[in-house]
Amino acid sequence: MTAPNLFLLVSLVGAAFTISALVQARRLAAFSMPYFMGAWLTGELPLHHLAWQAAATLIFGAFGAFESAAGLFGLAVTFASWAGLLAIHGKAIGARAATREALAENGLTPEEDVSPWHGLRPFRMKRPGVEALRGREYGPPLPGDKGGRNKLDVVRPREPGTRRPALLQVHGGGWVIGEKEQQGQPLMHHMAEQGWVCFAPNYRLSPKATFPDHIVDVKRALVWIREHAEEFGIDPDFIAVTGGSAGGHLAALMALSQNDPMFQPGFEEGDTRISAAVPFYGVFDFLDRHGIRGSQSMTPFLAKNVLKCSPEENRELWDAASPLSRVSTDAPPFLVIQGTHDSLVFVEEARVFVEALREKSQNSVLYLELDGAQHAFETFHSVRSAHAIRAATAFLQDVHRRHLELTS
Repeated sequence: MTAPNLFLLVSLVGAAFTISALVQARRLAAFSMPYFMGAWLTGELPLHHLAWQAAATLIFGAFGAFESAAGLFGLAVTFASWAGLLAIHGKAIGARAATREALAENGLTPEEDVSPWHGLRPFRMKRPGVEALRGREYGPPLPGDKGGRNKLDVVRPREPGTRRPALLQVHGGGWVIGEKEQQGQPLMHHMAEQGWVCFAPNYRLSPKATFPDHIVDVKRALVWIREHAEEFGIDPDFIAVTGGSAGGHLAALMALSQNDPMFQPGFEEGDTRISAAVPFYGVFDFLDRHGIRGSQSMTPFLAKNVLKCSPEENRELWDAASPLSRVSTDAPPFLVIQGTHDSLVFVEEARVFVEALREKSQNSVLYLELDGAQHAFETFHSVRSAHAIRAATAFLQDVHRRHLELTS
């Protein structure tokens, strides 16, 4: 293949990445995952994509790629792709307005602004004065444990302290994959910088594990954390929860099933109270009672791999597993965070959940909807994820401040 033709091919691939992040596409069946991967990485790292496309253009130009019509057409496609990437970056910068609007409902503002160049080193998690403890066992392994599922990590300030607020981060992965160190790292390290102690547990995974094993394990971890509060210098009376995707589901479910013996077999007396919840792009209704997912229903997957029964066979279990069905007046404060372009968990699900919370809960319910954000957008550093993390920080700090006022 000649240089002009090869450059045209590369430019079309680059443009496909750009388009995937610009367009809100859903119900793509077999193409859902490829689309998600392209849209996710491009949407959060547009400047990185612009850099590789620019480097490719310079290299191909040096080999005479622009000496034919194919090469010139490829150059036009590339310029259009760059314009799209800059628009994507501008949309991420625009998350500042959305975060301020969401927080304003409680009279809050983010604790600091975000540089438009934030995230140039997206996977650098280490922060000054913050340390991570890996692989602490929070209980014995149980049936369904594939190895290490009974362990958690701790991200905390290096300097010792007492009565610090705690955050429990629940990883996602569709209830079948995922590890404690793979998600929530930007948020946990940022919160640790603010003096919080953060815990990230593993839990048993399907299909070997069957719901409610997943929530049982996370609650086991919560009880263990409270029992070891003095060791970690935390306030056992203030533990918030967060998580994304399946972790968002489990985080919301934890907040709405406090001290429920159904999810605490063998430790029914354990204290599983939650002070606040920040679910990211969570699944809130296993029954999809509002028909949001349509042809992209999760029911076959959940029935085969997670609950091991159909809704017709055990509707009570499916209902109990759905945070939407557990909304009540005593729900703790919530900040729900969702992206408009999420192709795996649709934005309408978050809107319905927030509406239900606001109708019943006596505590604050904030909702941050981020234009252009794809699923898993906050798993590494980016401009948009930084805005979301600062919103979560402001919300959690405010809930903790109110807790101290009531208990002092």
